[in-house]
Amino acid sequence: MTGSTSPASIGRPTGHAGFRSFPLNAWYAAAWDHEVGRNLLPKTIANRPVVLYRTTGGRPVALADACWHRLAPLSMGKLRGEDEIMCGYHGICYDPDGRATFMPAQETINPSATVHSFPVVERHRYVWIWPGDPALADPALVPDLYWNEHPDWAGDGKTIRVNCSYQLIVDNLMDLTHEQFVHGSSIGHDALSESEFTVTHTDRTVAVTKWMLGIEPPPFWKRNLQDRFPDYDEPVDRWQIIHYTAPSTIAIDVGVAKAGTGAPEGDRSQGVTGTVINTMTPETDNTCHYLWAFARDWCLDKQVITTRLREGVSNVFFEDEQMLEAQQRGIEANPDYDFYNLNIDAGSMWTRRIVQRMIDAELGSDVGAVSDEAGHAAAAMTEVTGAANAELPGDGGTGQAAEVAGGVARHREQPTAGLMGRGL
Repeated sequence: MTGSTSPASIGRPTGHAGFRSFPLNAWYAAAWDHEVGRNLLPKTIANRPVVLYRTTGGRPVALADACWHRLAPLSMGKLRGEDEIMCGYHGICYDPDGRATFMPAQETINPSATVHSFPVVERHRYVWIWPGDPALADPALVPDLYWNEHPDWAGDGKTIRVNCSYQLIVDNLMDLTHEQFVHGSSIGHDALSESEFTVTHTDRTVAVTKWMLGIEPPPFWKRNLQDRFPDYDEPVDRWQIIHYTAPSTIAIDVGVAKAGTGAPEGDRSQGVTGTVINTMTPETDNTCHYLWAFARDWCLDKQVITTRLREGVSNVFFEDEQMLEAQQRGIEANPDYDFYNLNIDAGSMWTRRIVQRMIDAELGSDVGAVSDEAGHAAAAMTEVTGAANAELPGDGGTGQAAEVAGGVARHREQPTAGLMGRGL
């Protein structure tokens, strides 16, 4: 992480707890591919009502869900012919590009009779929509979630509609220490808050890496490892490597291996690896669609394991859902509250900085200075925590401060001074 840290930036709050909205010039997963067919599927994406369907040739289509004539929802109509949609109110028909092709009781079609057609890409078992400027809709920017369809991986997932801002789920996934407290009966472990982690970033990505060596596996991972090694009941090396792609997609490389068999050096042959696929689509400012899957690299032919993992992860995410919706209610009940930050929030603060820059670029806002200050999160934390530790008796230097060098924030274990500083 780069950039200087001034005293003023240390005392500045992260920003309003309600945060803000979302960029429009981005790909968002609207639905699983199997949900979009010869039916009319209404969705709200980034505050925009959308209707999805497929042509008879298999092309997915996304149109604004409001007829040009009287704004009746097109999703209340029906499909006509090979690729058209007919409004259920007065029968006006539109092609996949949103142009009117038929009007009742007249032969002349008003040239202004159009509805917006959103750019659509079908990839990695999802149908993606670009709600912003169509001229900027580059398919190369669709997040790479190849695990969802690659023959070397097996898995499945679901969609959750969550009554919270999509950004709260991003925060939740960028800091997995919450597993120790929210998911203690399944994937939680005390080592989650005691282990070192590193944070790296680019202008569109953030990575958080954590290894927990020689630990007793939590129940979820003990059972998974015993799928491959039924008789193994010893300590494991566990990893969590979080890969964020702006604005709202996170793939988490997770797994365990027999302790001391070389997993940290790259040899996972004595372990099991999973990828938790997460992509969050803002519905409104305070609600979102959360599409997720769990893909694995072991016992690929066993559907019983696929089902077990899907339902097990679903139960874990239900615990998250309860907490996040309660957090959203707390935010709405305290509209003037500013978030405080701990060292464990470094990854999520980088995601917020990236998203803010995307929104600034769309709006043409001259707020670069604000975004730059937000980017000094880890460095500011270092000074605040270091100062707090200096006042403590004893060594005072073993706090969970963020060590920043070469663009990497490295966090030490055994916190001695909690950080409740207004980070940015």
